[in-house]
Amino acid sequence: METMTNELTVIPGTIGMMDGMGMLKPEFIEDAVIVSEEEQEEHPNFIESNTSGITLEELERNCIVPSFSDNQLTISHQTFIHRIEDAARSYFTGENLGNTEIRVSHKILGRVPSALTKRKEELKPEDETIYYQRMAFCFHIRTMSRMMNGEEVHLCIGGVRSLNEENLYNRKSPEKFKIFIGWRVRVCSNLMLTNDGLTGRLEVMSDTDIYNSALRLFQDFNPEHNLRLLENLGRTKISQEQFCQIIGRLRLYQVLPVSQLRELPKVILGDSNINAATKNYVDNPNFGLRGRENISCWDLMQLLNDAAKQSYIDKFLERNQNCTDFAVGIQKALNGEDTENYGWFLS
Repeated sequence: METMTNELTVIPGTIGMMDGMGMLKPEFIEDAVIVSEEEQEEHPNFIESNTSGITLEELERNCIVPSFSDNQLTISHQTFIHRIEDAARSYFTGENLGNTEIRVSHKILGRVPSALTKRKEELKPEDETIYYQRMAFCFHIRTMSRMMNGEEVHLCIGGVRSLNEENLYNRKSPEKFKIFIGWRVRVCSNLMLTNDGLTGRLEVMSDTDIYNSALRLFQDFNPEHNLRLLENLGRTKISQEQFCQIIGRLRLYQVLPVSQLRELPKVILGDSNINAATKNYVDNPNFGLRGRENISCWDLMQLLNDAAKQSYIDKFLERNQNCTDFAVGIQKALNGEDTENYGWFLS
C-alpha cells in the first residue's frame, strides 16, 4: 500500500499519453491545478448500492478462491486486479497510479471440513470460509488529471467480476469479466464511460488473456475524443420544462410495449435510478439547479451517473455507459441533429 503524504503534486494541463493514444491538445483542457495527495484520497465511493469496501490484502488473506466442478480454480478477484494494474503500468509507462479502490457484495459463507457438524453458534472464525460473489475496482492515474466544465477529472481504470455469471457446477469454461477506462469526476467519483472505454463482456481462460485484453482496450481508447465529447456537453442547456419532459418520457419508456421500444434508443435505467436523478436535480450541490434557471447536458449526465451508482455491481458499468449515451443523444436532439430518436424524449 502506498503511504499518504502532505506534499503537493502539480498536475500540468498538457501532459501527454503514450504514443498511439494521441496527445491531449491544450485547447480542450483548462489550466493546470495543484492537488494535494491527501485530498486525492478523500472522495466518495465510485459505486454504492449494497457494496462494502475491502482492501487487496483482505481479499488475499481472508477469501477463498472458488473452483469449478473439475476442481480447477477460477481466476481470483485479486489476480484480476493485479493483471489490470500490470497492463496499466506497462502501457502508461512512467505514470503514477493511485491506490486501488475495491468494492464487494454478495458474501458467500462456507465452512472448513472439520466444522461441518458444528452448530452455527459454535463456529469460530477459523471454521468459516468466505468469498464475495461480485467485485468492482478502480484506480486513477494521478498524473493524468484535467479540468472539465469546472470540475477536476482523472483518467480512471478498473473492472468488474460477477461470479453469478459462471456455472461453477460444470467443468472449467471461459470466465467473464468487464474492463473499463474513462474519466472520473473527483468531487463525486462519477465515472463517465463511453463505448470505446468499456469491454462489456470479456471471456477468457487465463489471467494472461485478461492482461492482453486490457492492453487492447487501452490502445483503442481515444482520450482526446472523450475529453472533447464530454466537455462539449456543458455547452448545451436544458430548461426546467425540458428536464420535466425528459423525466416524464423516461417514466413512460418503462411501460411501453416491446414493439415501440425497438424504435427508440435503448435506456436501461430503472425506476429507482430515475427517481434518484429527479431528486438530485433539486438537491445535488454539484450538478443540481442550485438557484440556476437551467442545467446543461453535462449536469444531466452527472445526475444520471450519480443515480446509476445505486445499481448492483454486475449492472453498474452498462448503466453508466448508457447515461453517457443518453446525455449525448439529448444534446443532439436539442441541437436539431437527432429529432427522430432522442427527440422522442423531448416531444
